[in-house]
Amino acid sequence: MISGSSLILQTATRFLVPLLFLFSVFLLLRGHNEPGGGFIAGLVASGAFALHLFAFDAGSTRKLMGVESQLLMGCGLLLALVSGTVGMVFNGQPFLSSQWWSLYVPGLGELKLSTPLFFDIGVFLVVVGVVTTIMLSLAKVEE
Repeated sequence: MISGSSLILQTATRFLVPLLFLFSVFLLLRGHNEPGGGFIAGLVASGAFALHLFAFDAGSTRKLMGVESQLLMGCGLLLALVSGTVGMVFNGQPFLSSQWWSLYVPGLGELKLSTPLFFDIGVFLVVVGVVTTIMLSLAKVEE
């Protein structure tokens, strides 16, 4: 990964990375009820980190991530596992049975939460963690 890239790439990256993260969140939440979800959202977010890595360097990309990529993988796996066992533990249903809850949030109204949403978030974290771990490992080899 080349750290001394062009000024155009660095400038474009500063605009594109937030847009890619926003699009990633959209895909993550859209997949809650429709096709899409955690995997494709994780790939888009990983693409944002890859773009940042190409434009800058591995150190600044790690700083942008804020946490270690291995921690993302572990938390994502744990979240996906826990979301799959909620139906088993509380209702005696099979593994990965969907559970839905409604919460009233003042100012927002009714907010529906479900185990598929938490499973998608877990998949999102695993995908981001795996892809960024691979990218940052390749960048470390080149240094």
